[in-house]
Amino acid sequence: MKRDNNSNNFLSLSNVQSSTTHQASEAAETPLKGVLIFLVSFLGFRERWTFESNSMIARGLERVNQREMSGGVERRLCEEFSPGYYGLCSVGGMLSAGTTHLAITPLDVLKVNMQVNPIKYNGISSGFSTLWREQGPSSLWRGWSGKLFGYGIQGGCKFGLYEYFKKLYSDALVDRSRSFIFFLSSASAQVFADVALCPFEAVKVRVQTQPNFAKGLLDGVPKLYRTEGLTGFYKGLFPLWGRNLPFSMIMFSTFEHSVEFIYHDIIQRRKEDCSRAQQLGVTCLAGYAAGAVGTVISNPADNIVASLYNKQAENVMQAVKKIGLVNLFTRSLPVRITLVGPVVTLQWFFYDTIKVLSGLPASGGFSRHMEEANVSA
Repeated sequence: MKRDNNSNNFLSLSNVQSSTTHQASEAAETPLKGVLIFLVSFLGFRERWTFESNSMIARGLERVNQREMSGGVERRLCEEFSPGYYGLCSVGGMLSAGTTHLAITPLDVLKVNMQVNPIKYNGISSGFSTLWREQGPSSLWRGWSGKLFGYGIQGGCKFGLYEYFKKLYSDALVDRSRSFIFFLSSASAQVFADVALCPFEAVKVRVQTQPNFAKGLLDGVPKLYRTEGLTGFYKGLFPLWGRNLPFSMIMFSTFEHSVEFIYHDIIQRRKEDCSRAQQLGVTCLAGYAAGAVGTVISNPADNIVASLYNKQAENVMQAVKKIGLVNLFTRSLPVRITLVGPVVTLQWFFYDTIKVLSGLPASGGFSRHMEEANVSA
């Protein structure tokens, strides 16, 4: 579909350049916006999105845009907000979450052992050395099946249901703010996602921290059922909600607002007017910001979950007293930041890649259809 660049651009190149000073002043007031402006400027994305430029990158992106359209009509695998759309989002979330969590299994093994035995595993490099020396290289991949299938199922529920609840709440709660819609949608989706994840997480943590417990899901599930019954699989559900609900609410909200900020204040183009490459670039920047912020918020609950699963405490209050208030926020935080930031970025990238290759716009914000419906309401 051919587009008139002059009519689609919110501002010309000269206006974009003149707004730099204004954006810098806003960055001083809002740290997150400042970080995003720095990342975009540092990576040279501002020049990539200047379609009035005669650079090779701009011409290449324009050719990508032309190949995305066929006969003036965009080809889509399914329509937005149809049952097929929510199914596609669920499959995309399952594939993106399962594969990324599988890839960082060694870091997850180290993180859990640092939480359970912080004296023995007191650093990233020394912790890896201890695991390798005492338990062999295969110990770094303990619990990989729980990561792949557990977090795959959780990702499918989280992303698919988030899209569903966002559309549902935006239609029903038209007088509410966007942040409220994002918080409520992500929390609703995460409740169901953690119910699906909890049995896999219970087995995974025990496999990773108790070498003689089991080798994986096949022998770990029946052993846990024999020893602790059905309640053993959901012993950590409430701490899991305590960890993942704040993380999910902050992560999705930060992602949504970051996407909106990048398009509106930095690129100054509508998402629908940007190419696939541009939309995925925005997804990566917003995804990393969302992962970093969410990690800090959820760290205390993550330490409590590890303590309960390994029977170092009988309840949440006992775990808090044993770990200590300061350690709740600092224990295993560096490895979690190293782990979660790239994982969340890759999840959003893979998830949105599936969406845009299916002819759908990338994630973030309300679609043009939803905006028009809310305005009319």
